[in-house]
Amino acid sequence: MTLLSEKLTQMMDWASKRAVIRMNGEKFRRLVRAPPRNYSVVIMFTALQPQRQCAVCRQADDEYQILANSWRYSSAFTNRVFFALVDFDEGSDVFQMLNMNSAPTFIHFPPKGKPKRADTYELQVRGFAAEQLARWVADRTDVHIRVIRPPNYAGPLMLGFLLAFIGCLAYLRRNNLEFIYNKNVWAFSALCFVLIMTSGQMWNHIRGPPYAHKNPSTGQVSYIHGSSQAQFVAETHIVLLFNAAVTLGMVLLHEAATSDMEIGKRKIMCMAGVGLVVLFFSWLLSIFRAKYHGYPYR
Repeated sequence: MTLLSEKLTQMMDWASKRAVIRMNGEKFRRLVRAPPRNYSVVIMFTALQPQRQCAVCRQADDEYQILANSWRYSSAFTNRVFFALVDFDEGSDVFQMLNMNSAPTFIHFPPKGKPKRADTYELQVRGFAAEQLARWVADRTDVHIRVIRPPNYAGPLMLGFLLAFIGCLAYLRRNNLEFIYNKNVWAFSALCFVLIMTSGQMWNHIRGPPYAHKNPSTGQVSYIHGSSQAQFVAETHIVLLFNAAVTLGMVLLHEAATSDMEIGKRKIMCMAGVGLVVLFFSWLLSIFRAKYHGYPYR
């Protein structure tokens, strides 16, 4: 009991100074691996040093800090759960001990016994948003954390600047506002909105997935997630580009069939439209085939 009390005192002391406790090999073995322990420890294994060039690690660390601070400054804060971090350059022996070769990785160490499969967070499926991490922590520890994000004024400021720009433009052109009634302007605006929403941007906003994935063993970068249940940010940009290209091809085909231009220009537009539709739609099918294995896309 004396040893357990000393451990709790030490962990509480560190947690009072910073929400995420930084650990090396010695601290990990003494406070996490060695019994006795009646508290859970959630650890983010990462590589934050600049020479590691792990952009995803820095993004995940920001969300992890938000989660840990939400718990640390919550009125429900207890010594049941602690949040810690092991950086590769500070605890490479811990990575070797756990046979870990990728970062970032989140693992929950329960009060008793070894971590089970569900104690390793499925980062590629669920993303690293603080809200998703909080749900996983609640599943593993029954501790529910209400995520509180620091205020971000960038969005309201950008919206204010946009509205001010539109207002200035309308004022300067107050004697010539025919563009407001131009159906092409509204059609283009609606099309941009539809393309953005159908490419998966809302899913990115909710789940917070990484931009891409770099295999630590081979160094190969993947921009398309191999599962139909997840995606990368780069993947949504690719799908957006392909959908836009297919749409442009359909517009060119329509213009070639209905415009009053010379026959030669209409033929060029028709060939360009067919080329865009065939090429980019086939690439879209190849992406779907890679994500939905077994579906007979041809």
